[in-house]
Amino acid sequence: MKILILGATGFIGSEIARKLALQGHQVTGLGRDPQRTKYKLPDMQWVSTDLARMGEPSAWQALVESHDAIVNCAGALQDGLADNLAATQEKSMLALYQAAQAAGGRLIIQISARTAGAASSLPFLATKRRADEALVESGLPYVILRPALVIGRNSHGGTSLLRALASMPRILPLTHADSPVQTVAIGAVAQMVLLALSGSIPPRSDVDLAADEKHTLGSLVLLHRQWLGLPTARIISLPPAIARPVSWLADLAGRLGWRSPLRSTAMQVMSEGVITSARTDARHYGVLLKTAHQTLQASPSGVQDLWFARLYLMKPAIILCLSLFWLLSGLIPLFDLPRASGHFLPFMPSTAAFATTVATCVLDMALGIAVLVRPFARRAMLGMLMVTAAYLAGGTVLEPGLWLDPLGPLVKVLPSILLTLVALATLDER
Repeated sequence: MKILILGATGFIGSEIARKLALQGHQVTGLGRDPQRTKYKLPDMQWVSTDLARMGEPSAWQALVESHDAIVNCAGALQDGLADNLAATQEKSMLALYQAAQAAGGRLIIQISARTAGAASSLPFLATKRRADEALVESGLPYVILRPALVIGRNSHGGTSLLRALASMPRILPLTHADSPVQTVAIGAVAQMVLLALSGSIPPRSDVDLAADEKHTLGSLVLLHRQWLGLPTARIISLPPAIARPVSWLADLAGRLGWRSPLRSTAMQVMSEGVITSARTDARHYGVLLKTAHQTLQASPSGVQDLWFARLYLMKPAIILCLSLFWLLSGLIPLFDLPRASGHFLPFMPSTAAFATTVATCVLDMALGIAVLVRPFARRAMLGMLMVTAAYLAGGTVLEPGLWLDPLGPLVKVLPSILLTLVALATLDER
């Protein structure tokens, strides 16, 4: 079959794409930035586009007509600079259904979620629910799969946060530690997609995916801690009010393009837990649903997993530290411009020295602001490295004595270079 996968660069989508390709299907992956996944899955066709721009049936026509089935793995947690939930999870899907109807009908496999419960009014779940309802009413052949928390060898978003929390030293501070959590192995999700494509799951099916084993958030974090090879630790339950400021900061980061799993939507969903409802169960189709323990033990962790877990929560702190360093280095000289511009006076007129000082201050602050905005972060970091190199070269040529200055104004710049390189090394999210 020729299959189109939406969100093929994501945690779930990339695994489904890989399994389908291994089964001999002709797979086309659709994603916003598939460049890295292209290298991992070179035998697939790739379409680079943003679902938010696919709000008209005409945008889908050629893709739908050239494929036999569509698997929708795309989704986002919360509105932000990088995501528009209404456009991505609802409007684009309605346009897709219309294009599929015009093409004579195409099987659509929707990776959705449990959209009922106390958090059902959140845009994350409300847009998914409306898209699911529209699919049911469209008359198209469909299978809706509703996995619980998906875990596997790799991680993304909430599962990355689980590993990060599990790696904390000695004490594990958790909000909603007693909330119930069900899991499903990512391999089971891919297997269900294969069954749906083969017709073993009849069209117009709505299926829950979750192992029998029920965890609390706390017990699941401890299980991941064991998987990482760390000794058991004490869990301290924190009231939601303490975590609320963290969610506010995470929401602000979302407005700047960073997709933090600590945003308010995730916290509200976790307040009632991640559990399935009473729909048809995957076992009805002969799918083995491994427990979380079985899933993790099937892929033992390595030291790279421990590094990732420990760096995950440090990454935002590193970005913020870089931003403050550059903002302050540009702001502080403005409080005493005559003194700051004095370094240039032996080499240029006072007016030029004053202008050069102001220009470098503005440049530093611009880089400090730009690094906070996710789409500009990489270029800002590269800019920081180039500007730092220019500052060091200029200082070495014009005032070499600064290297031996007791306060070390040039020596202290070297750690900032390493911090920037660490930030660049951990910038990728997928």
